Amino acid sequence: MDEPDRRPVTPLGVPDRAADTAFWRRFLEATGADDGARPVPPSWCFGDSVELADELIELVLHGPKRATAGAVAEYDADGEPIPEVGDRWIVTDGSMRPRVVLETTEVRVGPLSSVDDRFAWDEGEGDRTRDSWLEAHTRYFRRSFARLGIEFHPDVEVVFERFAVRYQED
Repeated sequence: MDEPDRRPVTPLGVPDRAADTAFWRRFLEATGADDGARPVPPSWCFGDSVELADELIELVLHGPKRATAGAVAEYDADGEPIPEVGDRWIVTDGSMRPRVVLETTEVRVGPLSSVDDRFAWDEGEGDRTRDSWLEAHTRYFRRSFARLGIEFHPDVEVVFERFAVRYQED
């Protein structure tokens, strides 16, 4: 039986496109990246609450988090394409302040149960084991699917994505 998730759940706000644009310009200036012709990429945060977003962005900025996972159903519901290698995106903290530019380095789509030990380790959360990863992500996807009005099942299709940090502001 899944343990209930007892962490605080302050709802997230919406991204600030003006702040994202200014952040993207700072990234271009600081790195000399040749992305000036590209539109400002989308921004979003990890997790589904202010508290979880803040916890996870810290794992990117100061820790081991170099992977993430999202259900295909979430991408479909948001009208977002599945990530591709080379995509760049802005990740915010829980207050929707842009903090980091990430670049997708690897993408695999498969059932939730297909997560392997290495991916769980690279995601950098909890004790970094596959069992811990499955437990935490099952709770998250149950919440997400409930919000979407979709029935959760243990082998939902998941996008397993690895990324590299290209720019960050603490």
